[in-house]
This record gives sequence, C-alpha cells and structure tokens, in this order.
Amino acid sequence: MKKILIVFLVLAGIVTACGNASTTVLPEGDKAPAYNLDEDIGEMLLVGFRGIAVDSTNHIWRDLTHFRVGSVILFDYDAQSGKRGRNITRPQQVQSLCRQLHRVRPDLLIGIDQEGGMVSRLHPRYGFPLVESHKKSAYEGYDSVRNAARMTAQMLREAGINLNFAPVADVDVNPDCPVIGRMGRSFSPSADHVTDCCRIWLEEQRKQGIVSCMKHFPGHGSATGDTHKGLVDVSDTWKELEIVPYRGLVKEVPMVMTAHVINRQLDASSLPASLSPAITSYLRDSLGFKGVIVTDDLAMGAIVNQYSFETAIRMAIEAGADLLCLSNNGGKYDTELVPKTVRIIKKLVNDGTVSAERIHESAERVRALKKSISCGK
Repeated sequence: MKKILIVFLVLAGIVTACGNASTTVLPEGDKAPAYNLDEDIGEMLLVGFRGIAVDSTNHIWRDLTHFRVGSVILFDYDAQSGKRGRNITRPQQVQSLCRQLHRVRPDLLIGIDQEGGMVSRLHPRYGFPLVESHKKSAYEGYDSVRNAARMTAQMLREAGINLNFAPVADVDVNPDCPVIGRMGRSFSPSADHVTDCCRIWLEEQRKQGIVSCMKHFPGHGSATGDTHKGLVDVSDTWKELEIVPYRGLVKEVPMVMTAHVINRQLDASSLPASLSPAITSYLRDSLGFKGVIVTDDLAMGAIVNQYSFETAIRMAIEAGADLLCLSNNGGKYDTELVPKTVRIIKKLVNDGTVSAERIHESAERVRALKKSISCGK
C-alpha cells in the first residue's frame, strides 16, 4: 500500500509539472506566498486590438479570459491599414464596446490617449465634443484648463473608459519638437505652469474615477526627433526643469509613462528611458514615485528598429516597468501578440533571468491602482 501511495504521488507531481508548471510559482522560503504567474503576467499587459465590438470570435476575448490581460488601449486610427474606425466610430458604439469589455473582465483598465487638440481619439468626427489642446487651454488661463480637463473626464466616464494617458507633463523647451511643441501638446515653456495645469487635470479626472497618466518621463519637450520613427537623443537638449512637474506631483499622480528617449544626463549607458533601470530608479528612488510605471508603446520605431521583441520585453521588465504597452498598432498586426508575450515572460522566469517576485511586484502595483478606482461603473 505504501509503495502504491508513493507511485501515485510521483505520478501526480509529474502531471502537475507537465500540465501547469509555470502557473503557480513558490518563491524561496518555507512561508513565502504562492504567486499565480499567469495572473501576474496578465496584469502587466496593456494591449491594443482591432474591433468595434467584442465577442468570443475576437482574439481579445481569448486574451482577456485565457491569458488574463488586465488592461487594453483603444485607438481610432489603424496604422497598418491606414483606416479609421479601429475601435471608435461613434459615442454609443464606444459605450457598448466598453460594456462588453467590462463584462468579460470587470476590473479591466480601458485606456486611451485623449489629450485634446491633435491627440484626441474621441474626436468630433465621431460625434464627440471638441476639447482644446493643452497649449491653447493653458494660454487662455486656468479656468480654460479646468474646463478642458472636466469635459474630457466626463466624456471618458460616460464612454466607460477609466484610464487616460494624459496630462502631458512635457515642458515646451523646444517649440519645434515635432511630436510635442509643434503639435500643441505641452501646456507651457514654464515648468511651474505645466505643473499647475497637470494638477488640474489630475484633480478633474480623479473626480470622475479616471486614472491619469503623466507622460513622457523624464521629458520629451526638448527633443528634435520623433520616437515613433526611431531613437531620439535628448542628452544635449534636456533641461533639469523638465523633471519639475513630476517632482511636484509625485504623490498625486497614479501612473507615469516612460519615454523612448535617450538621456545620458540621467543614464550614461544610452538606453532609452523606457528600458533604463537607471532612469526608473531615478523616478522611484530619487523622486519617490510609488505608483504604476508604463512604457510608451513598444511598437514604436525607437524600439523595434533597435531591439528584437524578446529583448525589448526583457529589458523593459528588468528596467522596472509595471505595464508593457503593446498597442498592436505599428507596422504589423499580430493576433498572437499576447500569447507570444506570455511565452517570452514565462521563459524569462523559468530560466531565472527574471524572478517571479519581480513580476508579482508589478502586478500588485496594478491591482492596487485598480482597487483605488471604480472600474467599469
């Protein structure tokens, strides 16, 4: 009988190891908690997809249910096809889409870039109200900034969106920056003015249960190039004043996006900020930021032209990112993007490159953020 029991236990161990070896990971230590690696990885993924509605035929349904993806991002424009209407066609359709997404996963973060002005996914062409750009509203005064922030927050709330990648905290150091100054995305060349305007946006979005994300750390306003197209080095143009909005609001902002800019003033290794442990450490340790760090889109030219997908994922995690932005809105649309990413991260854990504790740490930050808002309400 004893021999039979031993054989049974051995076989059970083999079945468990083969069938679900990477799902639950036990950290070292007799009393250490068990981590559900699948769930933790899912919380680290911010994913884009095609579709104006969601059902079981859409891969995002699988990604949310099977791979436990915890956050999605909506776009109006599909880069590969060059067509509009990727996720957004009209207000009622967006509301319906968000309801469908939240039925699949009630605690889902549904994110969008809704800054106003030229960066408005919820655009008047789809029947949404016009919101002024950061630059124009700031020029008109704080009341105008608050009106823009309030209108945006209410619009997102009504649509069912609970995460906005705004406000833009970049200081307008270079008015000719192709993706910040020239597009009116910065509030001001004054760091203090930017801080004040960002605070207003944080306040108004918080009132509506919208998570704010300040971007693009440690500052994109002095850049002369576009990280959508390739690497951008701000080492010679960056000013320390570009940190001021983050320092002033570090205890108020729940999420910060790291840029794909090289800044050798903060990291001599010349890594993009999104992949830089030194720059993440500056944000965490020097500024004291405790919230969620999200990468800028890993499909942008600054990353894909320099690193393989596997390398970018590894470096972003090693750098300390909590959310990996996978827009699936770059050069190629991939329905298998999430399974591919999950396999990469599991391999990193299984071969010891990244610890399960490291993944769990980020997942817990995201969960804590979700608990602080009323998701899907």
